[in-house]
Amino acid sequence: MFIRLLFSLTIFCIFSCSSNSQPADIDEGDIELFNHLDKKAIKKSTEELVDKLAAEMEDRKLVLLGESTHGTAEYYTNRYLVSRKLVEDYGFSFIALEGDWTAIYQLNLYARGKSNFSSGEEIMNTFDRWPEWMWGNREFLELVEWLREFNSDRAFTDQVGLYGMDVYGQWTALEKLTASLKEEGNELSESALSYLECFAEFKNDEWSYAAAVARGTASSCETSLSSLRELFNEAFDLDLINQKNYAEFNLSQKAKVLKNAENHFRLSPIDRAASWNARVIHFWNTVKNLMEYYGPEAKGIAWAHNTHMGDARATIMSQQGQSNMGQLSREFLGDENVFILGFATYSGKVNAGSSWGQPMQIMNIPPAQRNSWEHLLNEISNDQFLIIFNENDRYFPPLMQARGNRAIGVTYNPNQEAGNYVPTLLAHRYDAVWFIGETNELNPVGN
Repeated sequence: MFIRLLFSLTIFCIFSCSSNSQPADIDEGDIELFNHLDKKAIKKSTEELVDKLAAEMEDRKLVLLGESTHGTAEYYTNRYLVSRKLVEDYGFSFIALEGDWTAIYQLNLYARGKSNFSSGEEIMNTFDRWPEWMWGNREFLELVEWLREFNSDRAFTDQVGLYGMDVYGQWTALEKLTASLKEEGNELSESALSYLECFAEFKNDEWSYAAAVARGTASSCETSLSSLRELFNEAFDLDLINQKNYAEFNLSQKAKVLKNAENHFRLSPIDRAASWNARVIHFWNTVKNLMEYYGPEAKGIAWAHNTHMGDARATIMSQQGQSNMGQLSREFLGDENVFILGFATYSGKVNAGSSWGQPMQIMNIPPAQRNSWEHLLNEISNDQFLIIFNENDRYFPPLMQARGNRAIGVTYNPNQEAGNYVPTLLAHRYDAVWFIGETNELNPVGN
C-alpha cells in the first residue's frame, strides 16, 4: 500500500511540476513568446556578455548604446566595458555622448593629454548645468581615466576622442566661442561676433526667448545663427586631421550647437515633434561629422537614452512624428552597418529630480508593470542576461506585437509609473537587449 501511494505521488509530482514549469506571472497568451525569448537568453557573466556583444559589433560603422534611465550605475559601467572592448580590440575611433559639446570637450582634451586639469574628476566638478550627475559620476569617470591611459602612448591623430552630441550647453558654447573669436580679432571673427549678438541678448534664458518669439514680441535669431554656421563651414577646411585643424573643428561645432539649440528651443512652444527632431538631427549630424572627420575607415560609438537609440519606427514615437538616432543611423548607413543595444531593468534605484532643475534624489524604481517587456524579461530571470535578435525574430509573430518598454528620464515620479512606458516592437527597435533584474543608482563625483 505504501509503495503504491509513493508511486502515485511520484506520478502526480511529474505532471504537476511540468504543468507549473511556466512562470506563475505570465499570461497564457504570452507563453509562446516567453519560451522563444527564454531559449535565446544568454545567461553569462558580465565579461562574457561584453565579449559576445563586441564580436557582434566589430564590423559595424556605428554602435549605439542605449539606457532606460540616465541614473543607473550598471548601464554606465557596462557601456564603458563594451566601449573599451571595441576600442582596444576592434579599433573604434571615437565615443559620442548625450552631453554638452563644450563640457565633454574638456574631458576629451584631458583624455588626449591636452588639458591643464589634473584629473577627470576635477573637470567633472566644474560641471554646473543640471543634471550634473549625468556625466559627473564615478562610473563614467572610469572610462575617462582609462581612455587617458589608452591614448597616452599614441600619436594625436591615432587617439580616440570623446565628444558631446547634444544641443544643450549652448550658453557655455556661446561664451567660449565669443572669447575665442575676440582673441583672433580678424575679419572672420568680426563677422561671426556680429551674428552672435542676437542670441547673446537672451543668455541663460532660452525658454523666455522661445516664448517671446512664439508671441511675436521678439525677433527670431534663426537667420543670424544660420549665417554664422555657413560662415564657419566656408572658412574651415576639415579634410586634414592635425592639431590646428582640430581647434577649428571645435569652433565650428560650437557654432552648430548655437544654431541648432536656437532651433530646438524656438520650436518647443509651437511644435513638440519638430523641436524633438531638431535636437535629434543635431545628434546625428554631430556623429556623422565625426565619422567624416576621422576618415573613411572610422567606426564610432554613441551613448544616449533608449528613446534616442532604439529605432523610433518600432515605437509609438514614429506615429507622433518623431525620429531618433537609431532610425537616422539605419536609414543613412544601412541596417547592416549599425548595431543598437538597449538596456532594461525590472526594479532598483535611480538618480533623478522630481522636476526639471530640482535637487537630485535617489529614488526607488518600482517593479515593472505587468505585461511590459521588463515584466516578461524578469520572468525569464531576475539576474542579468542578453538577447541578440536576428531576422527570424523580427518576423516571429509574437515579437511583432508591441508592448510597453520602460523609459525613465532625468525627472521621475515613481507614483506616475504608467506614463513611463513606450509601446515597442522589441526585436525591431534594437539588435540586442541587455536585461538586469535589479539595478543601482549612480555615484556622483564629490559624494
